Amino acid sequence: MGSPHAVGIVGLGVISTQYLDLFAQSPAIRIAAVADLRPDRTAEVAAGIPGARALTVDEMMADPEVQTVLNLTVPAAHAEVAHAAIAAGKSVHGEKPLALTVAEGRAVMDAAAAAGVHVSAAPDTVLGTGIQTARRLVDDGAIGRPVAASATWVSPGHELWHPAPGFYYAPGGGPLFDMGPYYLTSLVHLLGPVVAVTGAARRARAERTIATGPHAGERIEVEVDTHVSGLLEHAGGAVSTVVTSFDAVRTAAPPIEVHGERGSLSVPDPNMFDGEVRLAALGEDGWRSVPASAGYEGSGRGIGLIDAIASGGAGRAGGALALHVLDVMESLLRSSAEGRRLEVGTTVERPTLVPLTAAVDWTRIAG
Repeated sequence: MGSPHAVGIVGLGVISTQYLDLFAQSPAIRIAAVADLRPDRTAEVAAGIPGARALTVDEMMADPEVQTVLNLTVPAAHAEVAHAAIAAGKSVHGEKPLALTVAEGRAVMDAAAAAGVHVSAAPDTVLGTGIQTARRLVDDGAIGRPVAASATWVSPGHELWHPAPGFYYAPGGGPLFDMGPYYLTSLVHLLGPVVAVTGAARRARAERTIATGPHAGERIEVEVDTHVSGLLEHAGGAVSTVVTSFDAVRTAAPPIEVHGERGSLSVPDPNMFDGEVRLAALGEDGWRSVPASAGYEGSGRGIGLIDAIASGGAGRAGGALALHVLDVMESLLRSSAEGRRLEVGTTVERPTLVPLTAAVDWTRIAG
């Protein structure tokens, strides 16, 4: 086992605690430094991590000890922080989306290639046992040739619970950019890249009212579409339908279903790392649960960075996949605006299956 990989975290909001919880389990990662726009928050988090230093963003980028920058900023800052890290010769693992636009995302990937560093990105939930077990069943022919899939996520809106939900309704937010990456990344793992899309998107309200926290009662402007439906054509011939919404109360639809000529799969929530996979095979009566047979067991947010360290590159949650998903999302919105089917300009190799890996094994990985 080699030396721990030195990581600097930029952005210490709510999601950062989940990453820190995972990294605390593994000697693969050493948090060398943290930075946030709030110096008090930076100092507080650093004090709770042995050996971590509270730095400014500029200080972190100049620090030769930091090998990879974990970018947990708001979506509008993802590309800017990534470029700063790459310019400093550091690899980047970022929250989703990769950037606000495909053009920005391409620029990040081109800069990384020129600098000889790696880019990986959330969501890495797809590397858990839920999506990976479903992937293994598809690969093993349990449902025959895949022909269709559906993915559904709906909510009445984050302003009902989030104390500062404004960024969910700004560019880079909305249900598609917020939750779509989990579902679209899963569909690429299950069925391969997307070659064309047809989208329909709407904005139900021009304003939202914050319901909780210190800003309760304040109104926020809605700058993005809040209900997006899409038809995805995969390179292998399967067709997927996707619905993401901030305009619906709830749904009884399964998160993801995949249908083949000889069976169907019910796939668990891709915002989680595990969950029950169910198979309905042709000729059988009803659904049956399938034990976990692939994926990182007991994992959490940040496993994609550990996977990248193990691979010596970008890993299964690589930037190329994040760029393709970003392209699919942007194409869906543009298809809706233009009222026509659009071909997707990027493609990506379907990531390799994650073998069933116990926590005791993935926590031993170090770089």
